[in-house]
Amino acid sequence: MNKTVKLVNEWGDFEAKHPGANIDDFCRHYLASHQKKQVKGPLTGGVVPPTSDGLLLKLIGRIHKLNMGYANSALEGTGLNQVEEFGMMLTIQQEKNPRKTDIIYANLFELSSGTDMLNRLKKRGLIKEYDDKDDKRSKRIELTPAGEKAIELCMMRIKKSAKMMTNDLGEDDKQLCIQLLKNIEIKFSAFWQQHKGMPFDEVYKEVMGVEKG
Repeated sequence: MNKTVKLVNEWGDFEAKHPGANIDDFCRHYLASHQKKQVKGPLTGGVVPPTSDGLLLKLIGRIHKLNMGYANSALEGTGLNQVEEFGMMLTIQQEKNPRKTDIIYANLFELSSGTDMLNRLKKRGLIKEYDDKDDKRSKRIELTPAGEKAIELCMMRIKKSAKMMTNDLGEDDKQLCIQLLKNIEIKFSAFWQQHKGMPFDEVYKEVMGVEKG
């Protein structure tokens, strides 16, 4: 097959699977998919799932657990006890004075556990809470000066932890991973609240577009 035709066909396949991607994303994908890398050690700990779906999610899950362990270690002495607290604080910083419920749901917490975490941060003097002037049923949250100082230190530590975890990946590889995975995060972040309490079979039918009945 003509090399130009082959390249155009590969671009067509990539574009069909990733309609939001651009040429830079395709180039990263093409180079990564044709690059042979030496495998270091076993693919993953424990049982290897028999499907690519399961293996991909297991890899993501194990990387997440490892990242949480190292990130929590990096936070020692910063005033924050766990990386989830950092996520809450960062949301507050970026949104200025968000509603309490918006912070909780943006970080994928249940209302009760998210409220408990915010209460602990408030008790340690890192955030302050006050009534929403437009909706007295809601609460607004802001960082205190101590919270601003803590998050500045945490940001440096978390960046170092993240750099350490992804150090074996080149920038193109990182951008490719982001491009391939971001739509999953966007899709299910929008779905998860409406799916709470629904039987799994109904969730599956809705997400996969299978007709009910």
